[in-house]
Amino acid sequence: MEIEGKVWGTTRPLIVTPVIEVHRITVNENCYCSMHKHQSKINAFYIESGELLIRRWKNDYNLVDETKLKGGQVCVIPAGEVHQFEGILPTFALEFYWSELDSKDIIRAGVGGIHDSEA
Repeated sequence: MEIEGKVWGTTRPLIVTPVIEVHRITVNENCYCSMHKHQSKINAFYIESGELLIRRWKNDYNLVDETKLKGGQVCVIPAGEVHQFEGILPTFALEFYWSELDSKDIIRAGVGGIHDSEA
């Protein structure tokens, strides 16, 4: 899949399916994306290297939450929450998008068990 240039760096889709997307992004130092929200997608960032500032405008009260992420750290942003990221240092990260799954999705027939090994 093609690398797409952005004013803040680049994004390259790695996996794109109807239920999940994974992109590898580079964010240049002192560059930032637009303030935005996803109507139904949850958005997460896993930092490979560098340092990324995530700003989140909380829906329930007048607060801007700022979280600095370094290598190995993750930030998950709920669907509908306005957010923005900024490169504090040159940053390489994985960006994930998915929708909420229904935890009651499974329909079971029985409870499982253990086979008698002496039979």
